[in-house]
Amino acid sequence: MISIQTNYAAMVGTDNLQTTNNFQTSTVEALTSGYRINNSGDDPAGLAVANQYRDNISELTQGVINANNGVSTLQIMDGGLNNISTMLDRLKTLATESASTTFTGNRASINVEYQQLVSQITQQATNIGLNSGGTNNVNNVVYIGGGSDSANSEVQVDLSGTANAVDSTSLGLANTTVVGGGSELTGSTVRLDAPGVTFLNAANQSTAFSFNLISNGNAVVVPVTVTGAVGGLTEAQVLNQLNSTLNPYGINAQVGSDGQLQFSGGTPFTVTATNNAAAIAARDGVAGTAAYAPVSASNGGTYNVQGAGTYAGGLANSVAETLTFQNGSSTATVNLAGTETLGGAIAAINSQTSALGIYAVSDAGGTGISFQSTANFTVSTTGTGGVFTNAGAQAVTAPAGSGTATGNAASAITAINGALLQLGQAQAAVGAGENKLQYAINLANSQITNFSSAESQIRDADVATEAANLSKAQVLEQASVAAMAQANSAPQALLKLLQ
Repeated sequence: MISIQTNYAAMVGTDNLQTTNNFQTSTVEALTSGYRINNSGDDPAGLAVANQYRDNISELTQGVINANNGVSTLQIMDGGLNNISTMLDRLKTLATESASTTFTGNRASINVEYQQLVSQITQQATNIGLNSGGTNNVNNVVYIGGGSDSANSEVQVDLSGTANAVDSTSLGLANTTVVGGGSELTGSTVRLDAPGVTFLNAANQSTAFSFNLISNGNAVVVPVTVTGAVGGLTEAQVLNQLNSTLNPYGINAQVGSDGQLQFSGGTPFTVTATNNAAAIAARDGVAGTAAYAPVSASNGGTYNVQGAGTYAGGLANSVAETLTFQNGSSTATVNLAGTETLGGAIAAINSQTSALGIYAVSDAGGTGISFQSTANFTVSTTGTGGVFTNAGAQAVTAPAGSGTATGNAASAITAINGALLQLGQAQAAVGAGENKLQYAINLANSQITNFSSAESQIRDADVATEAANLSKAQVLEQASVAAMAQANSAPQALLKLLQ
């Protein structure tokens, strides 16, 4: 039907032209943005999947940064551990030097450097966070992403616990020393090295030490009192009070690897420690605990013979007796009438044996005699029923390992060997952590690449296809315009029918 009112052909052309314009606009948008999906309506299902991929890429990208930061932190720790390893090598050198009985230098001087290195190990362990309870002495968790759940998205580098701490205390080096070994007070359980603990917590508390020792060839008794203070004494203060008196006699107070007070030196001595009544009242804040209650020791660094627990000379046992002492250099004979007092017998013995380097001092209990010498010696006795015959005084005890000049150094070597093993374990944990993070970084980068490719397949525009679509849209638009021009001119033909 030919109609003036309704130009159907023009309307069809208009609709198609609008469709073509929309198609061309969409194509231009895809080409200029580079994306096939520019709004939700372009591909709702595809957009949801692409957004999930993009979210994974964002997570993994930050995860790679986290992992690289973790690697950097572990590398800092690794460098510190290598430095501590070097310091352990130096400690081993110093301890080995002091452990030789042929060493003729001053072990105390060696110990100055040794103790400074022990302190430096703790400082450097703290700097890298691997001291006990340090910032990195924990289970370090690095979140990277890309896993099916949170646990699979994390990399854990467990550096927690004492086994991974490398400060001097955790390595077992805090109480090691390379000075001459010392003798501990028998039966004592007091540790002077307990962190934060103080002793003799009031001014009226004290511990009295009584040293039976040799000075200028004579047996003397030297009292030393450690006096408390308000707030208590530290380990250093206890040692300072003792050494200010003892050092001039060739005796040194120190703390052994087990935290116990010990005394060392080549001077023959025995010692007894007792508290006054007030001292028993408090020690490190625990009421009713005695610091030293009473305890004793002999110089374990010397060869010694302990005589009878109670010297039975004098009128009670007036049996004459001859003692013969011998070492590698000479022999000394001592005649005891059997009527001497304890002090008289000690003086008589020392008058003959001091030239051999063998000395008699009162035993720790103050009732018997202890023979001591830095060199091996023998002692024999004659006479029936004599004091030393009954005591079996001929048995000579060799120096105890911990009490010898090299005992502490030998113990230090053992401790350093253990520290090296523990340090190696910490280094292995750090190194393994670096490798774990590097593997995780490699996987995350691979996932980023693949997720990006998958997102691209959905979201990105196919430029070749869109360019062809643009050409198609342009041709259709031109054809639509031309067709509409013809459709709009058709009603004019009706005018000829009206002529």
